[in-house]
Formats: sequence, structure tokens, C-alpha cells
Amino acid sequence: MTKRILVVEDNELNLKLFCDLLRAHGHEARPLSDGRDILNEARSFQPDLIIMDIHLPHVSGLDLIAALKRDPALAPIPIMAVTAYAGKGDEERIRGAGAEAYVSKPISVMKFIETVVGLLYPPNDDALSKPIAVRPE
Repeated sequence: MTKRILVVEDNELNLKLFCDLLRAHGHEARPLSDGRDILNEARSFQPDLIIMDIHLPHVSGLDLIAALKRDPALAPIPIMAVTAYAGKGDEERIRGAGAEAYVSKPISVMKFIETVVGLLYPPNDDALSKPIAVRPE
């Protein structure tokens, strides 16, 4: 099933790479290079996932994540933060703003796709907590 993914990244090469990877895995990727447009774009595109660069011109990715999570219609959309600045405490700040996942640049293609898949298709916790009925033969 095709999932819709909004990719917010100001670096054109990274934006193309991320969108190409997502499309190669059967997803619909919409690029967005100006983070200031994210709320309107997310409302109109209705993505299943948002991939967010943290260091953007004009606005902080952390502020954008917090704004998305404050909007009741957009808050349920999982956010995967991507950043080149992986300093001590950064992951905690990014997750504290509301991102469900964090990947550092330069990305590992496998880690990137595994993280996307994990956010789009989370394990069904209910199924794991229910006892399995076994019938005697």
C-alpha cells in the first residue's frame, strides 16, 4: 500500500535523495524546501509520515515539530527528524519536541528505510500482548 510522505529539507541533493529512496520503495513523496509552508502543506497533502530536517533557513525544525504536534489534526502524524548535527543531547531535544524517530546525516540508506518502515508500519502491540490459543491435536 502506497504511503504519503512529506519531506522537509532545504538541501536540494538530500531532498532529491530522500524522495528518490521513498519512491523506489513504493511511497508517494512530496518535497518541501521551505519549512515555513509545512502546516499548510501537511493539511493539504495529509501525509502518513513527515521527514523533517532540523536545521532549516528561516525557521527551526524543532519549532516546526512542536507546531505540528500542537495541531490536533496533524499531531498523530509520526515525524522522523534528520540532522547533520548529532551533538550530545540533540536526540533528547528532538524527541522532546515530539519527533518519534531521529536519524543523523550522512544517512545510512538501510537505517533510513528501516526507520521509515518502522514508523509507517508499527508493530501491533495488542497482538503481542494477547495469549495465543493452542489447540491440542
